Amino acid sequence: MIVAVVAAASPPISPPYLNSNPGSFGDRKQLLFKLQKCKSIQHAAPIHAHIIKNGNPNDPFILFELIRICSRCCSIEYASKIFRQTPDPNVFLYTAFIEVLVSSGAYFDGIRTYFQMIKYFILPDNYIIPLVLKACGSALDLKSGEQIHCQVMKLGLSSDRFLRVKLMELYGKCGEFNDAKKVFDEMPQRDVVASTVMISCYLDHGLVSKAMDEFRLVSTKDNVCWTAVIDGLVRNGEMNYALELFREMQMAGVKPNEVTVVCVLSACAQLGALELGKWVHSYVEKYNIQVNHIVGSALVNMYSRCGDIDEAASLFEDLKARDVTTYNSMIVGYALNGKSMEAIKIFQRMKHEGVKPTSITFSGVLNACSHGGLVDIGFDIFGSMETEYGIERRIEHYGCMVDLLGRVGRLQEAYDFIQKGNIAPDNIIWGSLLSACRIHKNFELGERVAKILLEYGAADSGTYILLSNVYASRGKFKEAAQVRAKLREEGVQKEPGCSSIEVNNEIHEFLLGDIRHPKREAIYSKLKELNHMLESEDYAPATDVISQDIEEHEKRWALSIHSERLAICYGLISTKPCTTIRVVKNLRVCNDCHSVIKLISKITRRKVVVRDRNRFHHFENGVCSCGDYW
Repeated sequence: MIVAVVAAASPPISPPYLNSNPGSFGDRKQLLFKLQKCKSIQHAAPIHAHIIKNGNPNDPFILFELIRICSRCCSIEYASKIFRQTPDPNVFLYTAFIEVLVSSGAYFDGIRTYFQMIKYFILPDNYIIPLVLKACGSALDLKSGEQIHCQVMKLGLSSDRFLRVKLMELYGKCGEFNDAKKVFDEMPQRDVVASTVMISCYLDHGLVSKAMDEFRLVSTKDNVCWTAVIDGLVRNGEMNYALELFREMQMAGVKPNEVTVVCVLSACAQLGALELGKWVHSYVEKYNIQVNHIVGSALVNMYSRCGDIDEAASLFEDLKARDVTTYNSMIVGYALNGKSMEAIKIFQRMKHEGVKPTSITFSGVLNACSHGGLVDIGFDIFGSMETEYGIERRIEHYGCMVDLLGRVGRLQEAYDFIQKGNIAPDNIIWGSLLSACRIHKNFELGERVAKILLEYGAADSGTYILLSNVYASRGKFKEAAQVRAKLREEGVQKEPGCSSIEVNNEIHEFLLGDIRHPKREAIYSKLKELNHMLESEDYAPATDVISQDIEEHEKRWALSIHSERLAICYGLISTKPCTTIRVVKNLRVCNDCHSVIKLISKITRRKVVVRDRNRFHHFENGVCSCGDYW
């Protein structure tokens, strides 16, 4: 989510009092009052017809209000008809029309209309210029923005604070930070609003360090400033930093609003920080923050992504306002937690209640079909996208279908589906099929898929590792070593496995064989204890996945120090007996760890919830919710 930073309250635009027939003022006032009450073009059209019928179609006040209605309703077509039929529109009508274009996302049309106005020698003012600068920034049209900056200086408007802020936004969005900083430094009063705009520009381009340096210089930070920074950190993947700043915001005595809450919930969801997410939920209730469809969707998303799908479902049912975003959050949540049929039921209920699905809806429900092995239902839904809903199938939808066929072992069918598809496959689709080939031990097709990825230069670190594992599974250690050597040779960075666990509202992260944690001795002591217990359960490590040609005992140890096992061990020594252990991993849980965690849940009598890159696994009494189908 992107936080809208309001630079300053823009004064209401209104046309000047022109010479008009005094006798018509009463009628005009009545008509204006009626138009201002209109909530849609359909409501305004009969009034407009009445105006035309009564012979006063070019009253500038009436035209201005009609175009403002178009702006509220994003109706470019109606506004264009009015504007084109207006003889000699003034700067106020141009302003209103450009506002319609910009609010509808037609930025280049707005810019062209502005330069058309200049061509007709209509002098711009400090109302229309910020509007067109916003269009230039949104369209990344630096050249037009620079021309308008020159006009600002020629017209003597460069001292206008609101215009300066918009110029900063323009240069910042276009990545011209030196120019943005120059405008910022020349401002006589660099208040919190201007500082927030500068900070947001840095964050939009991933310059977190520069943004934070600027943020620390702001003496009095308001709610908007704090929220903009928290949001920017979340968008840049700095979840822990965002949560730290949220705590700092509270200590500073600044109250969060619903936008802040949504940003923080997003960070909690991505980190799997359930306890902190629950605290934010209680904060919302305590301070009566409105749980609209935006906050409601964020809460549903947080609970489902933290593995508490029952609480997510309960909250979903209690919401008074539900839109497509809320339904999408619930569908995706069910899919992630392995509740495929529940996801499909929500999808059907959504259609029944007249809520139109989006591309995201179909990604969620097709993922649910994939995780549940529901091939026929999946293909029916995939087919209905274009025929029933007119929604174009994207690469992620094709990816879901390949994943679905791969999971059920229909590998050749998945390969043919890719070849016959109406979209160019990417490395994610081929990687999904390669992973399925390894799981179902179809090494011949696996090698063919891996070579396709390597030949087209679409291979990422995951592809190299998968191919290496395919060779290792067949005992081809020399070939496996060559693949890993090529990975290093081509400078492809392997994404390290990382697992995190929340204990006492703090997030603890572990890498493979991590020894950085203060309680590392206790963690490894618990790990050795568990390894002995696993032996009594007839556990046989899947050492065939280790691609290095090393001794058997070294392979067993290499498997035992995977990041998720270290996180679980820390959870076992740091939490009360019988409490649920929740772990988040950035990669897919390997086959061996999946088997081990099932046994750990049985030995320790603990429920263990693991969220990996693909989905949730709820381990309890030696059984996983995925039914060993993942």
